[in-house]
Amino acid sequence: MTAATAAASDAEVIVEERGRLGLLTLNRPKAINALTHNMVELITAALDRWADDDAIATVAVVGAGDRGLCAGGDVVGLYRDVTEADGMSAAAFWRDEYAMNARIARYPKPFVAIQDGLVLGGGIGVSAHGSHRVVTERSKLGFPEVTIGYIPDVGATWLLSRAPGELGTRLALSAAMIGPADALLVGFADSFVPGERIPALLKGLESEDAATVIALLAGEPEPGVLAAQRVWTDEAFAGSSIPEILAQLREHGGAEASALAETIDQKSPLALAVTLEALRRARDLFDLEAALNQEYRVSRHSSGTPDFAEGIRAQLIDKDRNPRWNPASHRAVTESQVAAFFEVPADGDLGPSTAFASKETA
Repeated sequence: MTAATAAASDAEVIVEERGRLGLLTLNRPKAINALTHNMVELITAALDRWADDDAIATVAVVGAGDRGLCAGGDVVGLYRDVTEADGMSAAAFWRDEYAMNARIARYPKPFVAIQDGLVLGGGIGVSAHGSHRVVTERSKLGFPEVTIGYIPDVGATWLLSRAPGELGTRLALSAAMIGPADALLVGFADSFVPGERIPALLKGLESEDAATVIALLAGEPEPGVLAAQRVWTDEAFAGSSIPEILAQLREHGGAEASALAETIDQKSPLALAVTLEALRRARDLFDLEAALNQEYRVSRHSSGTPDFAEGIRAQLIDKDRNPRWNPASHRAVTESQVAAFFEVPADGDLGPSTAFASKETA
């Protein structure tokens, strides 16, 4: 089935078996395949079925259409739930999505993610925990959450806190998108395959070993930008607070650092402070599941803050791009406000049934 054929189907995820390949096609091309709760359930069901199916040797995920694998979670749906209902539908979505992220990371068979086009937020969650992550020249990866008053999740704090130096901190706080070379550098991807070779890659996966097929088709991407900016990135983003990081960027004196400071300064002060704290804490966590459990706590508390609804309103509902953050300044954010995001939410932590545990609950 081609991407065009898949797009014509009503199913939000096309589930196919092609030879020894189990193929998942995220199929909401008009929304750049943004994840819904139904999509998470369809993916999980297929993964569960294929895990014990000897006829399936490899699983792959692709996106329908030509814009990207996945632009993230369906945040407009989450907005409606937290503003018009009790927020428990959002909680259920996060529980199942994070369980899916962990399932992908622990999957017993090769999981090949084709990270072509836009791959943002939840799109990284459905791909970057896989065993074989492939970028193309069209790839643009990133975590835009702080732009909408939210905090990177889907295992983002685990991935970002383990990127070289402070590159992960930079990406989380700036919400910047990166190309294929930088995605390889920070650890979101493993291999570069030119886009024109992706059909051949998928065809090869029907009968051949995933690593062998990818190696035969792989190439080298154009150079990225992050490697050349490592020194001042590591120095500035090692700061212990958002005001300190912004001051270090501005004192650096370079045009790139100053522009980055201005970009960060426009984001939600509260979301930035919580994101920085989440990344620092994630460095000391012992596995992905512990990071996802921490992210669940943060997500639940975040959805109840004014900034979450306001950020989505400004970016995606009214689209005035003029959010009114609360608190409005970085120095107005208190330590107690930030700490509250890491407390166990009213509906509890991610439980043993999904194999999640934190140090506090293990």
